[in-house]
Amino acid sequence: MLERVVIALLLLIVGFVAYRLFKRYHIHKATANSLLDPILHHLQPGIPVIVYFTTPGCIPCRTQQQPALHRLQDELGNGIQVVTIDAAENLDAANRWGVFSAPTTFVLDSTRQVRHINHGVADTAALKRQLDTLRATIDWQQPTTRKAS
Repeated sequence: MLERVVIALLLLIVGFVAYRLFKRYHIHKATANSLLDPILHHLQPGIPVIVYFTTPGCIPCRTQQQPALHRLQDELGNGIQVVTIDAAENLDAANRWGVFSAPTTFVLDSTRQVRHINHGVADTAALKRQLDTLRATIDWQQPTTRKAS
């Protein structure tokens, strides 16, 4: 009996480590793409971004994710930018970002670094917590550049 418990714990630990490594890889890949992606070039610099992938047939996208994003934008106003991408229409972007389900949201800091990825619905409270971690670790304002003396 004890051997089964030990094996189960080892499998849980291996699964957790594999998940964390996959998530780290996905964030790294998405960050590399976010810095070069033409979809983000029109955005105002220095403001965090939520990149939201949806599809036309995604019911949770329409009934849960979109209302959550609208509430977040109403609360934060100009403090957040939301980019909505139809993954079925823009398959290249979905592949570049590593999207394999809808809804998927990427939370980018003010320097366009991906800090959080949400596979599935992320409610307003979860997105606010993720944005609050950005506020705590990175200045929301565009970094000032030093002038050469």
